[in-house]
Parts: sequence; structure tokens; C-alpha cells
Amino acid sequence: MTKALFVAWRGGDGNAGQWGPVGKLEHHAGGYRFRYTAGARALSGFRPFPEMPRLDDVYESDELFPLFANRLLAKSRPEYEAWLTWSGFDPKDPPDPLAILGVTEGIRQTDELEVFPCPEPDASGCFVTKFFVHGLRWVHPTALERVSSLRAGESLGVMSDWSNSHDAKAIALRTTNKRDRLLIGYVPRYLAHDLYLLFGGCGPRSVQVHVERLNVAAPMEMRLLCRINACWPDGFQPCVDDAFKALGRVSESTGAVVRA
Repeated sequence: MTKALFVAWRGGDGNAGQWGPVGKLEHHAGGYRFRYTAGARALSGFRPFPEMPRLDDVYESDELFPLFANRLLAKSRPEYEAWLTWSGFDPKDPPDPLAILGVTEGIRQTDELEVFPCPEPDASGCFVTKFFVHGLRWVHPTALERVSSLRAGESLGVMSDWSNSHDAKAIALRTTNKRDRLLIGYVPRYLAHDLYLLFGGCGPRSVQVHVERLNVAAPMEMRLLCRINACWPDGFQPCVDDAFKALGRVSESTGAVVRA
């Protein structure tokens, strides 16, 4: 079961805006908990969500908060089972909502929020996570045509994109076939910082990305599901920057616990 997700918000205008963590959504005994993180105070222009107005409070609910529940496709929608399959889940045995949000990122076209899990080592002590490739709609038509021919298990190249005018820390993905080395998209921004640390701790060639699923009938943001496999270096600790630290305290709470 996925236990926690971070909530990121983009400030500024358009693609030039700055992304950062502003909250943490958790499973807890009997329900869900939301707390703002220090990034909510540091990220310019951020304002608390209307249903969670105080930065120092701890919000708890028996049901998933509407802010996040509305980012899941309704079971009544005809494409619901396909949506789960596109995300790599079994429609006959769907996971908990946080696991689904951790892959789909809860992205909506009407706001500037996304959610993501903090990586944890798997049973073998390795870094393994799934993600949808970002930026497919902006790649060259030749590259998009090449994406349509990718197969599950196919390896993709991983490279820094220092010349990216929107994000100098972006990590790009390209095909590795000898006949072509085409830029096909990007690793989600929330994984980029971790990957730079893994490049240093594991070695660039030890960080491997493979195609998990090609969803030809899916919208572009769910078209290509990939998987990262890497070592978990000694001392590697994701999501520990100050911006990730929760503001409201659950025990010896300085803020109130608000029941939704």
C-alpha cells in the first residue's frame, strides 16, 4: 500500500514557472491526513487550498479529500478499466487510491498541481519506480512516430538536457536503436533530482529506463509508461530537503487537527 504522496505546485507563468513541494498526503489509521510542507511558505505566490486554509494545521478525513479524489477517474466512466490498464494496474484488482495517484500524478488541465511518491527501496534494496513520459506532445513528429513503434522492455537512453530553456535540470529520454537516437520526452521533474544523485552514486550506466507499456489509445500524457531501475547508494535519501518537511505536528501538535 502506498503510504504517502507529496503535492507539488507551480508558481509563475506557463512553462517558465517554478515547481516545488507544498504538501504531504498520507494514509493513517482509519483514513487520510494532509499537512502543508515548508515549501508552501517558500514558493512565491502559493496560497493555501480553500478547504485547507491554515498552513500549520493537520487535516484528517475518513475519505480521500475531494481535492485529490477528483483527480481519480470515476468508476462510472466507460474508460475506467482502460485507464487503470494504461497505468499498469489490474482492473480486476485495483490498488489503493494513493498508488494510482502516484503513477498518474493527479494532473488536471485546470490547475497547477501534481502529486508524486517519495521513492523507497524495493525488497532487493534497489531504486525502482514507474512513470509516464512527459513532453510527448512537444517532440518532433518523427520522434512521435518512433514512439508508436516502441515495445515493452525496450531500453531508453537517459541524458541531461542542460540546454533546455524551461528547465536546465531536465532529464531527457531518447531511443537507443542504432538507426536512430531521437529525443522522445522527459523524466518527470520530481524524479530529476533523484536521478542526478543516482548518476553519481550508481554510475550513469547503472540507471536504466525501459518501456513498461505503450498505450496507443491513451491521451498523450498517458501514452508511454516507463520504469526506472537503479541501485540505492549508501547515504541516498530522497525527499529530505527543507521544502519537504511537514509543518503541522501530529504528536505534540502545535497546530490543530481538523476533521474533514
